[in-house]
Amino acid sequence: MLPGPGGAFWSEHHPVSTMGTPAPWSVLLLAVLMGLCALPVAQGKPNFIVILADDLGWGDLGANWAETKETPHLDELAAEGTRFVDFHSAASTCSPSRASLLTGRLGVRNGVTHNFAISSLGGLPLNETTLAEVLRAAGYSTAAIGKWHLGHHGHHHPIFRGFDYYFGIPYSHDMGCTDTPGYNVPPCPPCPQHSAATSPTNKDCYTDVALPLFENLTIIQQPVNLSSLVERYVEAAARFIQQARDSSRPFFLYLALAHMHVPLQIAPPRDRGIYGAALREMDALVGCVKRLADSCGKGSTLLWFTGDNGPWMQKCELAGRLGPLLGAWQRARGGSPAKQTTWEGGHRVPALVYWPGHVPAERSSRAMLSTLDIFPTLVALAGATLPPNRRFDGMDVSPVLFGLSDVGHKILLHPNSGAVGKDGAVEALRLAQYKVFYTTGGAKACDGSIGLEEHHWPPLIFNLDRDIQEQEPLDVASREYQAVLPAISRAYAQALEDIATDNITVADYSKDPAAVPCCSTQHVACRCHTPTSHTASLDQHTDRRATRLCL
Repeated sequence: MLPGPGGAFWSEHHPVSTMGTPAPWSVLLLAVLMGLCALPVAQGKPNFIVILADDLGWGDLGANWAETKETPHLDELAAEGTRFVDFHSAASTCSPSRASLLTGRLGVRNGVTHNFAISSLGGLPLNETTLAEVLRAAGYSTAAIGKWHLGHHGHHHPIFRGFDYYFGIPYSHDMGCTDTPGYNVPPCPPCPQHSAATSPTNKDCYTDVALPLFENLTIIQQPVNLSSLVERYVEAAARFIQQARDSSRPFFLYLALAHMHVPLQIAPPRDRGIYGAALREMDALVGCVKRLADSCGKGSTLLWFTGDNGPWMQKCELAGRLGPLLGAWQRARGGSPAKQTTWEGGHRVPALVYWPGHVPAERSSRAMLSTLDIFPTLVALAGATLPPNRRFDGMDVSPVLFGLSDVGHKILLHPNSGAVGKDGAVEALRLAQYKVFYTTGGAKACDGSIGLEEHHWPPLIFNLDRDIQEQEPLDVASREYQAVLPAISRAYAQALEDIATDNITVADYSKDPAAVPCCSTQHVACRCHTPTSHTASLDQHTDRRATRLCL
């Protein structure tokens, strides 16, 4: 048996709780799986599931880092598919990373260069075409489940961006108070119940507005019950897949998890800490989704698991594991070399692709790939065409997925993501094994230090084949440095020219309190009043679709 969510255990037959009775969400899953297998499998085009973890460290997978023991299902996924060890998010923070995944374009092209706020009027620009829009036009049923963070006001909501169905939260789950605030560093208070919110000691805590949960365009719960969010996501995914199969249409499911972003909502067992327990819960969730993918015949569904950026190191013991990506040069000068930075720990993320009969099992690839590649690759596999009148930073990497090639990008651009420099500006890049910095700096670290912004000309260059820890840049006077610098300079200049001459857009980052999702301005923290019987059924994990009233 393997420990699962909330202390439950997976047996070879079904998950059971620590009390010996089936875990409620696992019973639901098994019932749905039996129903799915009686339904026809969409013929021809493959189904797609993209799972995006939040703030996950490269070393958070046991398949990547032997010290990690909490990911048996992900490790199984790696063993039955292909693991990519040189895979990168397109940015090192939430909104830009997600915008690039869904458009195949960097933030300097699609306009999303930093995070949207709860009061943002804008979002991913409406003239940018999403992966969901392309696939829906190609006959796919489409759903987004989980965190969106690409604009929630007006037509920026996911239901208007190509998704037939949406179930989730509009932004990070620390961007609103809840009644179960979970673990954070420093901790945040729960939502106020009857009176005005008091000023928290942590300026990053949200106390005036509760975190909402949407189903399509409707807020169905505010504040969200974080302790039941995992099972509700699994249920929504199962229901969507069942409906897609019932219609005999291929499906695209974009599942953007709350894990491993703080606050972590978990009851930690004695044998491991809070982060490890939350990691194991996420792992079990992925195991559930894999079972859904396999439910009616292996080989019909491609599952792509990755992360939006590296771990948030200022959260100390609640942050993920960097593995060997230490950013040692920056650490020696202060600050974190992870999330929000252009060091490897900020953008090199775990990546697994599972598609039985198509993607080789038990394979590790060193091809340099990116979340930017998901868009053009899935479009190609669906037999669709890329949107015209724009350039893409991603490419179709299906030959790499199929094991026919191990050649990915020769050049990858790493945009500034909040630590230093102008947001979205490209001041770091990869050329083959060489990592190049024109600007360096560190995000806020656990000890409170922040690495100062430094500009470099000539640039810092690290050979990652020898120095994955980014500890010692090449000596400017060395033959290796002098040999590679001209190629780097040409590649950088050509990339900037390509961007400058592209059809680029600019996102609207203006704010208005009226844009804050609120199901009732008459109640403290926008709290929804839910009838007692429905509240009870929600807490008992039944009748999830019951109507909830916002009074």
